[in-house]
Amino acid sequence: MSMLKFENTSALDGALSAKVSDLLAAAIAAEGEASLVVSGGRTPVGFFHLLSQSELDWSKVTIALADERWVDPDHAASNEKLVRENLLINEAHKANYLALKNTADNALDGEVECQRRLDAIGRFTVVILGMGDDGHTASLFPGSETLERGLDMHSGADCIAVTPLDAPHQRMSMTLPRLLNTQSLVIHISGASKQQVLTQANAGDDVMELPIRAILQQHTTPVSIYWAQ
Repeated sequence: MSMLKFENTSALDGALSAKVSDLLAAAIAAEGEASLVVSGGRTPVGFFHLLSQSELDWSKVTIALADERWVDPDHAASNEKLVRENLLINEAHKANYLALKNTADNALDGEVECQRRLDAIGRFTVVILGMGDDGHTASLFPGSETLERGLDMHSGADCIAVTPLDAPHQRMSMTLPRLLNTQSLVIHISGASKQQVLTQANAGDDVMELPIRAILQQHTTPVSIYWAQ
């Protein structure tokens, strides 16, 4: 695990955008295609805008979300809406988008279709995760009924329906094994509170208490942490 510290979010966004652009370009050159998994929230918006301006063959890039709220794509809480308005613009408007949300009435009923869509993509090129103050990442929330299955490296599931205890909306989340099935994995965070959560996570080993530990303490995929003050 490596940690890169930046004086402000602008510096982080610039460095992360350049890094991800290089990784996507290298994958396109070597394999003819690339894939990028991103997370929602306010933190990545500046990064999205910068990355969208990168001169890549975006038609060969597939973008997906690590998790999604089970709401319509035009809903204010939709991560897809966030991605379409802030990342799938400029040069990146040509990228392919893989939606976790489908037409099922609820997230649990949508698992089969979501799994089918993810089956069409092999190993990801880059996965970028956020982290909540409660130690969740993607929608792998502490205390949720499906957390144990979501963290199970042998479940065979790429996605799970989640009903958070303290957050609105049902969710669809990629599972730990699917998130780790990537060439590069980045945790993108900012602020002193997130650094405190990282310190707490590194001081213990109970992944059910702080699910981010399952990312930080695994030995399958190298992790880079991009943190800004």
